[in-house]
Amino acid sequence: MKASSTAFPLAVLCGIAGMAWGIAMSMSQDHSTLPAHAHLNLLGWVSLFLMGVFYRLHPVADRSRLALVQVIVWFVASVLLAIGVGLIYSGNMAGEPIAAITSLFLIADMLLFGWIVLKNGRAGAGSAAMPHPAE
Repeated sequence: MKASSTAFPLAVLCGIAGMAWGIAMSMSQDHSTLPAHAHLNLLGWVSLFLMGVFYRLHPVADRSRLALVQVIVWFVASVLLAIGVGLIYSGNMAGEPIAAITSLFLIADMLLFGWIVLKNGRAGAGSAAMPHPAE
């Protein structure tokens, strides 16, 4: 299983969930959980999709087990963070530890992604991307 092939459908799932959440807020006229909805859309839909694009452009990284773990951790932590933030903004402080712990997982996972990018983003590091115009 490839990281990109996992990231893309999970990103779309987050996008659909985020849109449904937005519609539900609009229908109920209760926008108190707007920050959680925004977290899910930005972290789950946008960031995860962009990670998938990176992996698709770097086939060696895309096939690595570490990249797959990175994508799955990102998805799970993004969903749990949105839930935690949603609980907080709904007045339920039980969401505080959920948001705090998942924030730590997300920053650690972003550091991992950054390491993967640096390791695989160099010219000639197994990238199947189009050649640089100067080549």
